[in-house]
Amino acid sequence: MKKFLTTILALAAAPVMIFAGEFPDISIAELKKAIADKKAVVIDVNGSESYKSGHIPTALNFSEVQADLGAALPKEKDALVVAYCGGPSCNAYTRAANAATKLGYTNVKHLSAGISGWLQAKEPTEK
Repeated sequence: MKKFLTTILALAAAPVMIFAGEFPDISIAELKKAIADKKAVVIDVNGSESYKSGHIPTALNFSEVQADLGAALPKEKDALVVAYCGGPSCNAYTRAANAATKLGYTNVKHLSAGISGWLQAKEPTEK
């Protein structure tokens, strides 16, 4: 019975684990360094109102650039593209991450901490 329950739990968790691992996570420290080194394009997927109230420095507002995302991203398909949304339980970031992947970008990451983690770490925002 114990083996059966373990198997059921593993099967139930598999889709979550696959989804969560779709895009590698990047830490706040790694993202800060990439921004400082001008080696990352950051995409905010929280919506225009949230973006206006404060976003990670240099971040693009996905709501404004999604129609022509290719023009907003670098020509180099291996450029670091980082998408984020509200925080660890938010999956809205996948809209931008998937869009970048469909355009051929191969180094797409996720800031799972999101804007909430950025603010909790007392990092600056732009308005």
